[in-house]
Formats: sequence, structure tokens, C-alpha cells
Amino acid sequence: SSAGSVTATRSPSVAISDDAPGYDLDLFCRPNQYAEDLEKVFIPHGLIMDRAERLARDVMKEMGGHHIVALWVLKGGYKFFVDLSRPMTVDFIRLKSYCNDQSTGDIKVIGGDDLSTLTGKNVLIVDDIIDTGKTRQTLLSLVKQHNPKMVKAASLLVQRTPRSVGYRPDFVRFEIPDKSVVGYAPDYNEYSRDLNHGCVISETGKAKYKA
Repeated sequence: SSAGSVTATRSPSVAISDDAPGYDLDLFCRPNQYAEDLEKVFIPHGLIMDRAERLARDVMKEMGGHHIVALWVLKGGYKFFVDLSRPMTVDFIRLKSYCNDQSTGDIKVIGGDDLSTLTGKNVLIVDDIIDTGKTRQTLLSLVKQHNPKMVKAASLLVQRTPRSVGYRPDFVRFEIPDKSVVGYAPDYNEYSRDLNHGCVISETGKAKYKA
């Protein structure tokens, strides 16, 4: 089957419609252990990589060349971060806000360097997915307390969901329906990070990996 309606929006993101059927799993290579855990391939790896290159160009153009500190939100954004941040200085922060496929609304900073090192820097926060936006808004507030010169945010995915507080990152690869997508680093309770494609997890997979 085809991917269905995939259209470029006026922003740099690509919007995938709510009724997009995705692709049959058998058309793509995937780890055998996930055979019953996935419903379909939603975003093929090649499309993700092409969007990575374009988004990196947009970031560098807007934020002023190579003088950028990329703040990686562990663990979910690691593949996205590697593709995006090769010409940048890097720093790390680890957050916890999810249980199963829902954001808890609470943000816990559980690792990373002292954010005071960001003072006076051009900072790019890199994450894998935005749903409600509460976690990202809280992190932005924490970063801004240390007076960076500039702070922007990039995300692989933004979900269209009624739970959203209306936050949207400055740079987005894909806007997607309110589905549980795993692969290319986004996970389900730490499972399925190793998939190269963005896939919709099945109800069987949700039950298997439920916290």
C-alpha cells in the first residue's frame, strides 16, 4: 500500500494526514523480534534521512553557522541528534516524562551537565517527539533561566493531539496523527529504539511492553 496523503506545510515540516494508511511491513527490512509488535511502517527511513539534511540546513541558516551548542534530550532523540548535530558543539541532558505512550506531565532532569554552561551560547534543544508540549515548555524555561544568547528547539515528530498545550518547536521534520510511533530512536518504554523506520506500534506490542 502507499503512504497516502503526505504534503509539505508552509513551515519546514511534512504533515502526514490522519487517514494515511502507511506501508505494509513486509515491504521493508525490520528486526524479526518485532514481527507481532508493529502495525505498519509510517515513515520510511529514506524519507527521514532526506528531511534530516534539509532541517540541518535550516538550523544552520537561522542560528548562525557553527557556533551552536546542541542540547540532546536523552534518550529518545539520539539518532535524530547524530544526524542533525555533526557540525555543532554538543551537550547532554536526560529527562523522564513518559509512561507507556502518555506524557505524565511531570519533567524530571535525571542527568546531564550543569545548565549554567549554556550562558551566552546559541542553544539548540534536540528531541524526538512532541505531543502535549508540556515537557518541552518546562525545559525551555529551565534553559532560559541561564541566559543563553539564543535558544531554539528541533524535534523529529510533532503529534496532532487534543492534549497539546499549543507548543510547536522552531524546527520540525514531520507532523503526525495522534498515534504511538516508534523507531529511529522514539521508543515504547525503552523498546523499539533500534528500528530504522518510523512505525506504528500494534496493540499487541503495547500490551507486551506495558510498564
